Amino acid sequence: MKATAKELRIHSKDLLDAVSRGDSVVITFRGKPCAKLVPYEDNNLVEDLRSEDNLFGIWRDREDIANVDDYVRDLRKNRFS
Repeated sequence: MKATAKELRIHSKDLLDAVSRGDSVVITFRGKPCAKLVPYEDNNLVEDLRSEDNLFGIWRDREDIANVDDYVRDLRKNRFS
């Protein structure tokens, strides 16, 4: 199903009802697809990624940084004083 950005503003409940039935809705802006509404799936993926044991991206291979949160806090310490 496709909908324009204007239709999203005006008929958002109808579009959400379609998504709740299992449909996906592609939102277009000026004729080009820019977003997609899909049914929400709760698979705890976010919690798995935020686990303290799972480092990701550039932090994965850094053995000199034991705790990324402390490292970033130290970097920002003098910026806001």
